[in-house]
Order: sequence, then structure tokens, then C-alpha cells
Amino acid sequence: MDVKQVGASFDSMISLFNTRVEELKELVIARNMYPASSISHLSAIDASLKAMELQMQNIKDQLREETEAIPKAKRLVESAIRQQRKLQSMSIHVPSHLMERMAALSLETNSTRLQQEAYNQQPQQPETAPLPKEKKGRAPPPLWYITVDELDSLSSYMRGRLTLEKVNAAVNDMATYAEANTQLIVAPKKKLPESIWEKALELRDIAMREGVKGKHFFLEADIKGPSLKLDNTGKAILTVLRHLGRISEMRIGHHRVIILLRPQ
Repeated sequence: MDVKQVGASFDSMISLFNTRVEELKELVIARNMYPASSISHLSAIDASLKAMELQMQNIKDQLREETEAIPKAKRLVESAIRQQRKLQSMSIHVPSHLMERMAALSLETNSTRLQQEAYNQQPQQPETAPLPKEKKGRAPPPLWYITVDELDSLSSYMRGRLTLEKVNAAVNDMATYAEANTQLIVAPKKKLPESIWEKALELRDIAMREGVKGKHFFLEADIKGPSLKLDNTGKAILTVLRHLGRISEMRIGHHRVIILLRPQ
């Protein structure tokens, strides 16, 4: 019930109550004049007054409950507005390439689900001897992007003019470099051109070194863009990522090896 309607109903009840009180006064006077005939009228008025009092009490209770609920509703609305603003801020700072990867992952997941459903609908075939299991390849390089809070936690001197978009684009490039090196490491010799076979051997040797084994890595010589380059901005990005625990570096031979790390 609307508050205005409740208020109007309450005023109407008060007016009716006052009218009944006036009638009661008149009947009291009449009772003194005609005591025997006024008893039934007084009983009817008493019953009406009790019903009106009960109805008025119900209206008061409802008004009190609605009044108490207003602050709770305001807090819920304010919380929803803050959550909406937070989500909008997060969506603005999400790198575009991350959105593309998420969309691609969603399509791949849907495709896998549809294939599984189609397989489940096929009639079951008699069991045959199990086929030899295929060897699992190495997992793709991780994409541990930095957050707004991490970037803001850096000193202004270290952060400089770097933006979240630039740094996370560089993270994407580093994953691409590491993936390319992984492909060279696992590829058989007959599938590699003679011109890059020597690099593949070097990468295999580096991949077996202590501190690198089992991890994704790339070489400083692999840094060729499109976002991460060996210029002042690129060096600043590497410093930031090293400080935030996304990468570590070590020297192996004449190569500077950059290893991708899981953030702590």
C-alpha cells in the first residue's frame, strides 16, 4: 500500500472515530433519559469502536514496518550502485586482447560441449581394445596480467607513464614468445628448417638448466614487439614485471633468459 493512501485512510478513520464519539455522547445523554431502550445501541457502538481501534492498530503497525524498511532499501540501492560502478571500472581496464582470448575460450568450450553431447547421443559401440594414449604436450604459457591495484602500488618513479593496457599487452607478447620457443623445443628435427635447427638446440639446452626446467621462458633476443620492444618503455615494463614477480632473469651463456613466474 502506498504511504499517501495509508495516510488518507488513517485520516478518514480518525474522522469516523470522532463522529462515533459524538454519537456516543449523545447516546449517553439519551440513556439517562431512556435507560432501558439505550442498552442495545450502546452495545453496538462499543463493538464498532473496538473494531475501529483494532483496524487503526493494524494501520499503525504496517506504517511502522514500512518506515523501518526504508533505510534497508536505501542501503541495498546504494550497494547495487557501487557494485555497478566497480564492474564498469573493471570492464574499462580489461585489455582488449584478454577479451578476445576469453571470447575464443568460450567458443572453444561451447564447441567441446556440443561435441560431447553429440557423442553421448550416438548408440554405444561394443568395447574394443584401448588405444595407446597420446603424449600430452606442454601447457600453453600462462597469462598472469597485472591489476589496477598492483600498478597503483608502484612508486611514481617506477610506474612513470606506463598504463595497465601497455603492461598487460607486453604480458601477452611474452606469452607469445614463450609459446614459440616451446614449439621449437618439442618439434622433431625433420619438421624444422635447417636455418633454425641450431636455435632449437640452444633452446633445448637452456630448457634443461637448473631454474629453467619445467618453466616457460624466452630470450631477450626474442623481444621484437608488437607491444614489447627493447626501448626505454620496454625496459621499464620489464622492471615493473620483475618487481611484481611476473618474471625473473638469468644469464645462460651469451643469452639473457627471461622466465615467466606465477605471482605470489
